[in-house]
Amino acid sequence: MSKASVILYITVGIFVLFLISYSPKKKSDHDHHHGGHNQHHRLKLRSSFNFKPTRHDPVPFDPLVADMERRREDKEWERQYIEHSHPELVSHSQKAVDSGGHEHAPGHESQPEWEDFMDAEDYLNNEEKFNVTDRLILLFPKIDVSPVDGFVTESELTDWTIQSSQKEVMHRTQRDMDVHDRNKDGFISFSEYEPPSWVRNSDNHSFGYEMGWWKEEHFNASDANGDGLLNLTEFNDFLHPADTKNTKLLLWLCKEEVRERDSDKDGKISFEEFFHGLFDTVRNYEEDNHNSTHPYHDLPEGPAKQFFAQLDKDDDGYLSDAELLPIISKIHPTEHYYAKQQADYIISQADSDKDGRLTLAEMIDHPYVFYSAIFDEEDTDDDYGFHDEFR
Repeated sequence: MSKASVILYITVGIFVLFLISYSPKKKSDHDHHHGGHNQHHRLKLRSSFNFKPTRHDPVPFDPLVADMERRREDKEWERQYIEHSHPELVSHSQKAVDSGGHEHAPGHESQPEWEDFMDAEDYLNNEEKFNVTDRLILLFPKIDVSPVDGFVTESELTDWTIQSSQKEVMHRTQRDMDVHDRNKDGFISFSEYEPPSWVRNSDNHSFGYEMGWWKEEHFNASDANGDGLLNLTEFNDFLHPADTKNTKLLLWLCKEEVRERDSDKDGKISFEEFFHGLFDTVRNYEEDNHNSTHPYHDLPEGPAKQFFAQLDKDDDGYLSDAELLPIISKIHPTEHYYAKQQADYIISQADSDKDGRLTLAEMIDHPYVFYSAIFDEEDTDDDYGFHDEFR
């Protein structure tokens, strides 16, 4: 870190100490019990694991909270996995728990300090162990890195969120790989991989599009080096194709999109099929990102036809798999899209002076924004404190 950066953070530190020294010394019993500044409700961890695909939840801002939720999810995942795939082991597992044994999920790590508490939520609500203001002071310099200037920008907050998101995604991928890699060679073959039980038990006709995700064509497209096996990176791409850099897999995703949208089953997308669905999806994506480049204020079909013509490179009046490639990331948004949405929301709520960036003081003054995913807000209809745009 440069000399200027050190001086900057010393100045910020003195300012924070000044704020703390002039804050009320005596806390009410309510404040002491609930963990400090602006923490009006008990902090609660989320536990929403489900084998079926769900909406994209915001990732925890604080890595410590993310670790708690990840471990809780592992336990719930293990319970559901045993119930779905090995019901005969349920009674055995219950006996082990009843007799004082501890069942651990694959990849179980050494116990952190908070696991000494009977409940991780008790740790979150013990101010001596977990204080929101102290956590924000600790995390601020880890986010303010590009450049180190005493401000957190949207770009820095997006990068921070992506790092957390990627860690969670890779953790789940490793967990799934541990289950399917039967010969424990560090790779997944197609014969080793079995679709989830909710896929195997589905009606092929009513679940047609989703079933395509578990076919050999998808597996082969994920196999970037063509060796017939999926390593951890390839298996992660298999499970999360929208975030891949593998062009072969992105083209497969385009093909699946054509298969879903192709109502007359001619293997391509006509303008009518494009207009009734895909066009609105792309338009909504661009409007969410404030970078719309197409005039949507015109007659309904006007801009759609213009956009369709731009995509239709061979001018045959239809869109092929390859012609969907330029917009596939708008049809299937990447982690960057969701991270940017989350960063935009946080800044919009905590940026008191509306300069488009956050100071440490602004973050300390708005802790609920950063820990909204775990505040137990009984008086709000918003599950985790985020608006429906994150649902």
